[in-house]
Amino acid sequence: MSRETLGLLLGFLAVCMFAGTLPLTHLAVEGLSPYFVTAGRAAVAGLLAGTTLVLLRRRPPARRQIATFVLIAGCLVVGFPGFTALAMQEVPASHGGVVLGILPLTTSLMSALLAGERPGAAFWLAAAAGGALVVGFTLVEGGGALGVGDIYLLAAVAVTALGYVLSAKLVQTGMAGWEVISWVLVVALPLSLPVAIWLFPSAPLAVPAWSWIGFAYVTVISQYLGFFAWNAGLALGGIALVSQVQLLQTFITLVLAWWLNGESVSWTAWIVAAAVLGLVIAAKHASAAKPG
Repeated sequence: MSRETLGLLLGFLAVCMFAGTLPLTHLAVEGLSPYFVTAGRAAVAGLLAGTTLVLLRRRPPARRQIATFVLIAGCLVVGFPGFTALAMQEVPASHGGVVLGILPLTTSLMSALLAGERPGAAFWLAAAAGGALVVGFTLVEGGGALGVGDIYLLAAVAVTALGYVLSAKLVQTGMAGWEVISWVLVVALPLSLPVAIWLFPSAPLAVPAWSWIGFAYVTVISQYLGFFAWNAGLALGGIALVSQVQLLQTFITLVLAWWLNGESVSWTAWIVAAAVLGLVIAAKHASAAKPG
């Protein structure tokens, strides 16, 4: 098996892992507080990350980088898990999967803004069309108004895009991707661990088993191990090739929402997801195109 093929397989495995985040979060918050799910997944994943870093004898990040790690933790350890957990109490996982489909566009936009880049008109047109399409989708499904769940999802998209861009900047300094997320989780431990202990359910045995399974999944897989497969895939197959696999994530989320959550996925959701996919591809081509 070639390095490129193995990289694609690992990338696809990681995308399947990440695609399960919303459906499994939906199961978790059926019996657990969204605040406990947020703090608990960060705390347990942080303990796993700390153990991994100690066993592999990794050096702590430079003092000048600590503020960046704290900001990333606010985005990826508190912001995304918290907003999505709250959203999954309000909207179906399939709905959330379509809204999060705009994340690649938002990440590209955030990267351009923070780097001071000036993408061409085609990129801005694709980004604006993608944003308008997702907002229109939420308005149609919300009866003409943005619901609370939609606001949580859009906030999750914004903070995640920022977290991804800041993480990428740290990777560019020579730090491995898995090491970045590990230190991010460890930096969050002084907050996440005591809050998780404080919010731990008083009657854990009364919590449905599926909720604990959902919590375990988003803790071990979504918050931590998924990044190992993803970063290994990128390293083996190349970023440009393997990152294209992520375009399948929304569709896998829709299938999992139907299978795990018993949701009826409308044709509108499939059509909007496909349209957003087309706009993401268009934006990628536009941003990669060299001016003549």
